[in-house]
Amino acid sequence: MKGDRVGAAGLAYESTRRRLTDRQADTVRRLTDAAVEEVRETGYEGLTVRNVAKRAGVAPATAYTYFASKNHLITEVFWRRLSALEPVVVEGSAQERVGAVLREIALLVSDEPELAAACTTSMLGTDPDVRELRFKIGMAIRERLQAALGEDADDKVVGALELAYAGALVHAGMGYTSYARMADRLAEMAELILPNTGFISPSTE
Repeated sequence: MKGDRVGAAGLAYESTRRRLTDRQADTVRRLTDAAVEEVRETGYEGLTVRNVAKRAGVAPATAYTYFASKNHLITEVFWRRLSALEPVVVEGSAQERVGAVLREIALLVSDEPELAAACTTSMLGTDPDVRELRFKIGMAIRERLQAALGEDADDKVVGALELAYAGALVHAGMGYTSYARMADRLAEMAELILPNTGFISPSTE
């Protein structure tokens, strides 16, 4: 049916390290909200878990039980925004659907330059908690791309689109382009990678 939505949506805000009680989930929410506010004022360099905890009204020791580092905390912010996206709308051409998916992801932090830069840096972190979240983020993006392409999605095409996104993210993070422009460029790359490849909406199969 035209306009159907497919793919993972409303992915659970599971603990960054464990499953949470309602009270613990509220603490994590307060910390992630405070992190966004803090990074707007201090930028990535000035951000600390301790300062975020203070802004959130949480003891530093408690904050560190949830987030091992500021990279872990900021990566969680991005993960939560990605998880909150609505399911992929299955209508239009493959180019249009994939372009819309990539644009939507690119625009998650586009209106917050300091947060966007912090997300790019943080997601390249090497600590185990960041690696785990980075894997979840990568899988969620892959699922959205596969949903946009439909049942006949080619792994090579999906891989090329993933590389396009990763490259664009680094490009924007280095200051070579804005995140808003990055969204436009990703839509253009989708057209290059999918030049009327014959993919059709699953709803019309």
